[in-house]
Amino acid sequence: MNTVLVGLQWGDEGKGKIIDYLCRNVDVVVRFQGGNNAGHTVIANQKKFVFHLIPSGILHKDKICVIGQGVVVDPEVLLNEIKILKKAGVSVSSKNLKISNFSHIIMPYHRIIDSLREQKRVQKIGTTKRGIGPCYKDRVSRCGIRMGDFIDKKSFAFKLKDNLREKNPIFKDAYQQKGFKFSSVYNKYSKLAKKIKPFVCDTTEYFYKKQDKKFLFEGAQGTFLDIDAGTYPFVTSSSVVASNALLGSGLPFVNLKKRVGVAKAYTTRVGEGPFPTELKGKILDYLQDEGGEYGATTGRPRRCGWLDLALLKRAIKVNSINRLIITKLDVLGNLAKIKVCLKYKKNGKIVKNFPYSLEKIKPVYKEFKGWNKDISKIKNFSRLPKEAKNYLNFIEKYLKVPISFISVGKDREEILKKRRGEN
Repeated sequence: MNTVLVGLQWGDEGKGKIIDYLCRNVDVVVRFQGGNNAGHTVIANQKKFVFHLIPSGILHKDKICVIGQGVVVDPEVLLNEIKILKKAGVSVSSKNLKISNFSHIIMPYHRIIDSLREQKRVQKIGTTKRGIGPCYKDRVSRCGIRMGDFIDKKSFAFKLKDNLREKNPIFKDAYQQKGFKFSSVYNKYSKLAKKIKPFVCDTTEYFYKKQDKKFLFEGAQGTFLDIDAGTYPFVTSSSVVASNALLGSGLPFVNLKKRVGVAKAYTTRVGEGPFPTELKGKILDYLQDEGGEYGATTGRPRRCGWLDLALLKRAIKVNSINRLIITKLDVLGNLAKIKVCLKYKKNGKIVKNFPYSLEKIKPVYKEFKGWNKDISKIKNFSRLPKEAKNYLNFIEKYLKVPISFISVGKDREEILKKRRGEN
């Protein structure tokens, strides 16, 4: 059965660990959007791996990993990631890593523009300044440099000159900055292209012949960072929802039957934007420290809040989710009381439908008793504390979607099934 896995909150739901777990039962793992503004963390054999572009399935020797056409690729970041993996003893070659020739390249001017635009804005977005947005902008403006161009010297030279002809005056006039010299950029990036070239192929044609394989589509960020469905304008620059999996991967012939949504047992977000259940004070400090809530890509502390079921209910509809996975349940272990948001209020009145904007929204909470116990070594749902089971059962009943797995610790093996027969 083919699977798409997406985050149901504002990213950082622990998808890396879950993808690592689920990919044991698939043949191909595909990343279909985003860039190195995302970070998936997996702790395996007491080693910490942080993936920014390569699917975390690369840790399994018999899997093929794909960077799809909807991804924007920073060549330096990609090559550094490959280098780190090889140094750690992980095999990375053209046999187990495929990069779509239609994916777009992040150039140095994208990163600079990203930073300069954020400085000038009155309404800050909280961008990672990795050049993701400007690269997607060039893609839509039809002046982007695709991987197929990047590995072709003549095409790369032509497109780079064309871009610098447009962008250098913008740097000078709009930002009072120096532009880029063609020769220095071309020489540096041509060397990077040579190293990346063996991994590049027409992934649509390659996988069309392998339709009998089992595919897992790996989403980055989370539903409410989606360019359309998210809390706009405080969103990422790509479509992160499940329906984009086939378009962003370039594999439309794959049938997706299993649509898995991942959510933390509480809520976090990085950057600016509304956050109805956001916490301050001691509980915020506790969640940040106990949950290690610091960005895998930027190191920024994450904003933390109680679990928002109104938010999750919307995400489930947007993605047509039919399986849930709850992560970081163990982080709540030492809290005497735990709250979940059931509904929203605005101007003192209950909001019936999911609001167009989350600005000035107030949460309506239900309180649960905590369990005050380390659950990281528990392997069976029935052995969880009664209070933890009550919490999970309520979430499942309220959202009307079955919970398949629960992550109860940092290690890749610290995960349990809620029901027998799940895989």
